[in-house]
Amino acid sequence: GLYDSSLVFLQLLFTFCVVCIFTFSSTVKELVQSSIWVYVSAYIVFAVVVVPLSLCTSLSRRHPWNLIALVVVTVSLSYMVGTIASYHDTMTVIMAMGATLTISLGIIAFATQSRYDFTLCYVLLLILGLDLLMFMMTGSMSHRVSPEDYVTAALIIYLDIVLIFLYLLGRR
Repeated sequence: GLYDSSLVFLQLLFTFCVVCIFTFSSTVKELVQSSIWVYVSAYIVFAVVVVPLSLCTSLSRRHPWNLIALVVVTVSLSYMVGTIASYHDTMTVIMAMGATLTISLGIIAFATQSRYDFTLCYVLLLILGLDLLMFMMTGSMSHRVSPEDYVTAALIIYLDIVLIFLYLLGRR
């Protein structure tokens, strides 16, 4: 619904800002690349929070703890993605962000129209040029969630889009 879409938008906006800062600021880039322990710490925090958030409905449905956990996941993953992006050429990062935005907007536009059931259109996605890995990340993870699971839905969509970005960044 609108609430999980707003959450995903805010998560992606924050991640985009972190990636831009880590990519365009040479001072931040050098600091991040010389502090690998912060990356490892962010990875540990991400893993410790995302697993219970994904698996325990008692956490993912308990307000405000679900939102606090989602913020922790977003901040830690944004730091990790920004660090990874800092090791790549600036133009490569810009192209990967643009491609991710285009793919995401295309999928959102297609999914929000009501004439077609998005879950039945895997072949169309493949024909439109989405490569096999992107297809598997977004197409085979069809989830039906109840309205109480807005944090889980936002987490699934956010992680899928970040994985698309990292996949495209790695393909350079």
